[in-house]
Amino acid sequence: MLRVAIGGFGAIGRRVAQAIDAGVTGLELVAVSARDEARARERVAELRRPVPVVALGDLADMADVIVECAPAAVFRQVAEPAIEAGRIFMPLGVGQLLLYDDLLDRAAVTGARIVPPTGALLALDAVRAAAEGTIESVTMVTRKPPGGLAGAPYLEANGIVLDGLGEPAMIFDGSARDGAKGFPANVNVAAALSLAGVGPDRTRLQIWADPTVDRNIHTIRVEADSARFEMRIENVPSIENPRTGRITALSTIAALRGLVATLKVGS
Repeated sequence: MLRVAIGGFGAIGRRVAQAIDAGVTGLELVAVSARDEARARERVAELRRPVPVVALGDLADMADVIVECAPAAVFRQVAEPAIEAGRIFMPLGVGQLLLYDDLLDRAAVTGARIVPPTGALLALDAVRAAAEGTIESVTMVTRKPPGGLAGAPYLEANGIVLDGLGEPAMIFDGSARDGAKGFPANVNVAAALSLAGVGPDRTRLQIWADPTVDRNIHTIRVEADSARFEMRIENVPSIENPRTGRITALSTIAALRGLVATLKVGS
């Protein structure tokens, strides 16, 4: 039985907690943490087996697996204790790993495992397989409704206003690492892609604000010595948080099941 604690109890964290509470063989929910503790306690009380609402730094003392789905500003408050304690750390804010290389180095010392879920992406298995050979290039093009990009530091720093946008506009073209800095709530998928393949500096990312779409759309193109492939996914935005696709929570649940499953399909 793996004990699971969740850091962040918004749209994703709450959905993951509900799934474990409903019953996943081999998993037990033991604690959650949230910025609004009073609201979190109300929501936890709705579970069949309510659990404590604790401080972010206390999660690692209570669980074997720490799921991070908190705001980027508190990423390290979840990550550091989990890694120091040698836990399984499952971050959804994968982009933060590109900014804090020391966490990967420390995990190698403590024995912690960092296991990002696939999230709102596809093709990670194919990219990881291709990376065992030689990958020439990886490009990802992301299109989102303008409202899903609101508040991104890159937009504010460059004075980019998306209100009233009438046609698609490319607002970023650069590396996945720079994208993670400028759009911390939007490009975790690109960060995961880069870590699976050629790294954050060689993975090219384009971000489009597109008022003609109502879904978060990601297109991936890979050129490798083993294969050439292109994949596209259109994710339905979460009602609670339009920056995140609904499939992200489901992917996290699937990743947790994979930790204890007798049969796990995919590499």
